[in-house]
Amino acid sequence: MAHAVRRRPGAGRGPWSPAAWLVVLSVLVLAACGQAASGPGGAKTFTISAIPDQDVAALHRQFGAMARYLSEATGLKVEYVPMVDYAALVTAFERGEIHLAWFGGLTAVQAMAVVPDAEAFAQRPRDAEFHSKFIVRAGLLVQRLEDLKGLTFTFGSESSTSGHLMPRYFMLKAGITPERDLKGPPNFAGSHDKTIQLVESGAFQAGAVNEAVWEARLKEGKVDTSKVRVFFTTPAYFDYNWTIRGDVDQTFGSGTKQQVKAAILGMGPSHEEVLKRFATEQFIPTRNENYAAIREVAESIGIIR
Repeated sequence: MAHAVRRRPGAGRGPWSPAAWLVVLSVLVLAACGQAASGPGGAKTFTISAIPDQDVAALHRQFGAMARYLSEATGLKVEYVPMVDYAALVTAFERGEIHLAWFGGLTAVQAMAVVPDAEAFAQRPRDAEFHSKFIVRAGLLVQRLEDLKGLTFTFGSESSTSGHLMPRYFMLKAGITPERDLKGPPNFAGSHDKTIQLVESGAFQAGAVNEAVWEARLKEGKVDTSKVRVFFTTPAYFDYNWTIRGDVDQTFGSGTKQQVKAAILGMGPSHEEVLKRFATEQFIPTRNENYAAIREVAESIGIIR
């Protein structure tokens, strides 16, 4: 990621964009983590992060709240580290710069492949039966996936389970090969919020999004349903999960892994303020084997090998 911030603003240029500042922040924090960052008294920082699948400000609120909760529940110094993209999170997790990550199904599979002792241990109840939503510009006569032929289309991130992997899989099953049957190559918006915005604005005629983000934005009144609508919901699949590195006990002391797992799986009504940011009332156990089907799909369509 370091190469992304070498260039400094030149003369006559305006302020850096929020995205550029996020890159700088990520690099600086991860550099500190890579040097076993210490707090007062030499306490090492337990770092958490998440795939950047939605608005940056929303992610800071959501995972900042979780970091504060985990600090209180475990006594660890816990810090949320934002990521610039999905691949950056997998890389940071592999390097040990991130100890606990909120992955999607595909990024979890990728992380397990490079960190063999990584353990997916918690998910929301809905993550055992997750779905993608296909959206389209209102007014277009689109009712089935087959009707996407000849339209412009945007996925989310290339590494997104709900914004790319599973939508592509179901498109292929319906006889739609994105690179051949759409109007031009498919776009990759980078996040679900951006996908909604691009379809709503008319920049693209259709797209695929995470059902949880779509429902949340509807509830918040941030979707103009006179301009965009859902026309297809996929069958269920496993998706988001908390995955922890297997070496945290060596880094932070014996029992740390179990302590973190217990803190997350033990959340309930008294932790409503944190849980509601995840659109859930609790986290339930999961295991690595639940994501075998995600790996098989990713391998079958060439996203991972």
